[in-house]
Amino acid sequence: MPRFLSLIRIDEQSLNADTEFPPDFMERMGALMEEMTKAGVMLGTDGLLPTADGTRVTWSGGKISYTDGPFTETKEVVGGYAIIQAKDKAEALEWTKRFLEIHPEQWTVGAELRQIAEG
Repeated sequence: MPRFLSLIRIDEQSLNADTEFPPDFMERMGALMEEMTKAGVMLGTDGLLPTADGTRVTWSGGKISYTDGPFTETKEVVGGYAIIQAKDKAEALEWTKRFLEIHPEQWTVGAELRQIAEG
């Protein structure tokens, strides 16, 4: 079965320490993660620390450069990832849709789904 990488994109500037999650958010997210794990779909997932803790490494003109975060010029950043195994892209998209729908309506959360090249 093919594997897919789901890159979860968030507007980091709109989320902060004061951001409140709905009371049942973690419970619903936990239930979906458990369902995906039991179904053999979820291979790995994690959130990422803020871009303030990150460094961009660029190779250009034969030289390496480093840029420490935060990356304020970027509104949308990768805030987490999931590696899932599904029978096809349609199934992977369905799981991704279910993940996104758990988030509050007023949030903007996206995902880029890419199939992992095998062999």
